[in-house]
Amino acid sequence: MADEAPTTEGDQPSKANGKPSMAVKVYAPFQVYFEGDAYSVSAVNATGPFDILPKHHNFLCMLVPCSLKIVGVDTEKTIKVHRALMHVKADRVVVFMDV
Repeated sequence: MADEAPTTEGDQPSKANGKPSMAVKVYAPFQVYFEGDAYSVSAVNATGPFDILPKHHNFLCMLVPCSLKIVGVDTEKTIKVHRALMHVKADRVVVFMDV
């Protein structure tokens, strides 16, 4: 379409099955719990529950004990969290467990 502004690849989240997705990695020093594309990540920090969706603003927080829910492209996974660090940047979510 002529009235759409040109975009670069970094401006758009990746798409799976036509829906925007983001790269997610959840790991501890000696184990990877999840690595792949996902549509959403839900967790809890000191201020309460929240969701991360594609195109979310950059975000850094400590997670409190909760169930981390990942709605992946191919699977849905829930991971028990005791304490973790979450970093969201440019459609990439990294959760480092057991910190």
